[in-house]
Amino acid sequence: MNASTRESASLPRIIQGGMGVAVSSWQLARAVSGEGELGVVSGTALDAVLARRLQDGDPDGDVRRALDAFPVRALADEVLDHYFREGGRDPGDPYLPTARPSLTPSPRAQHLVVLGNFVETWLAKEGHNGLVGVNYLEKIQMTTPWSAYGAMLAGVDVVLMGAGIPAHIPALLDDLAEHRTTSLPVDVAEAPEGMSYTVTIEPDVLTGGRLAPLRRPTFLAIVASHVLAQYLARDPATRPDGFVVEAPTAGGHNAPPRGTLTVDESGQPVYGPRDEIVVEKFVTLGIPFWLAGSYGSPDKLREAVDAGAAGIQVGTLFAMSRESGFMPELREGLLASLSDDVLSTRTDAHASPTGFPFKVASIPGTLSDVSLREGRTALCDLGHLRTPYVRDDGRVDYRCPAEPARIFERKGGDPGAAQGRVCLCNALTASVGLGQTRKDGVTELPLVTLGDDLVGPRALLADHPLGWSAAQAISYLRGDSVTA
Repeated sequence: MNASTRESASLPRIIQGGMGVAVSSWQLARAVSGEGELGVVSGTALDAVLARRLQDGDPDGDVRRALDAFPVRALADEVLDHYFREGGRDPGDPYLPTARPSLTPSPRAQHLVVLGNFVETWLAKEGHNGLVGVNYLEKIQMTTPWSAYGAMLAGVDVVLMGAGIPAHIPALLDDLAEHRTTSLPVDVAEAPEGMSYTVTIEPDVLTGGRLAPLRRPTFLAIVASHVLAQYLARDPATRPDGFVVEAPTAGGHNAPPRGTLTVDESGQPVYGPRDEIVVEKFVTLGIPFWLAGSYGSPDKLREAVDAGAAGIQVGTLFAMSRESGFMPELREGLLASLSDDVLSTRTDAHASPTGFPFKVASIPGTLSDVSLREGRTALCDLGHLRTPYVRDDGRVDYRCPAEPARIFERKGGDPGAAQGRVCLCNALTASVGLGQTRKDGVTELPLVTLGDDLVGPRALLADHPLGWSAAQAISYLRGDSVTA
């Protein structure tokens, strides 16, 4: 067992899930970490989150306080000068655009990704001695080096990654800790045989050098099967320091069923025996692991630990807590639906442009309503889920199944792959109150993702009918007699 793995063995028993775009906000992560568990911020689209918070005037000064702590003042000033609006945007004004991820990001795009991750992580770590993690999607490869570097500059303790095979992340973190120039492979569709593509970060060029080495964070790979875990664990170069093992009942993106995709009468993917989590297989790996997906109760925590897990990862309980990034009206709607016993989620096999199944909570006024989804004007202006591909002329371009169908098809996209897709970038950003306002005055609608298991939320609502805090959720999970 290497040094990093020994560190991961001492991580807390409860990991708060990294959910959505800023649903796992710095406020939520800080509250969880302050209670001695692992608070986690979502690392998705934090460049847009930072830019939009600044354009909304940063009313409490939190973003500017974090930017003041960034080690390279010139980069912080560049972002402030471009995006900050004293008093916020005028009503109805659209947000300024941010660069869409690409294989060749501009310096400004690189700086914004680094600073977005620094700010979210720094604020989550402020004012306590607890551990803080950041969650990334392997599918979003083109921004990962700059995202991780920004979080590491803020002292992030743990990096978690799912939605793919994160084989190259251990080496990336090693290099970034030493500020070494390093590259990350990027999957490019229609690439000629033998041709490979990467994105490259040059930390010393970005910061001007002269920074002391960083502490290398613990790395937890999020997996859905022991087969992937065994593959990653067999080579020291790809071996993570621990695993989060997600069952298909977890919220957000789910691993697709193994084998040929089949759906039930309601259109949800059917998971079979091959998709069941075999806990004993993880025990034999000798690497710490946390179980996720319907483990959000004290009984399930005890069950996980008794089975050999280091603990559990929980999302839904925290997503519905006061500190989560959901707009207050969305959270109130969730609690009302839970109280009326009408809250439900479905595993949508087609909503996510990634092709991964995605949990969608049925909430009125959100894009869970198919009529609202179909009424949205399709466009791709954030672009975090775009796929690079090689055109006939050999140049790299980008496409997304959620962009306008005629454009997607013109780029060689399969028309069938565009059916039912949702622009998750815009919808999830809208769910935290940062939705874009279009030139015609229309504001992007939100989409809410939750896990299937509502046992914990129902128990907490019975004790806290007006809603609960992250601390009360932790007290419940620990089995405390009083959830004060």
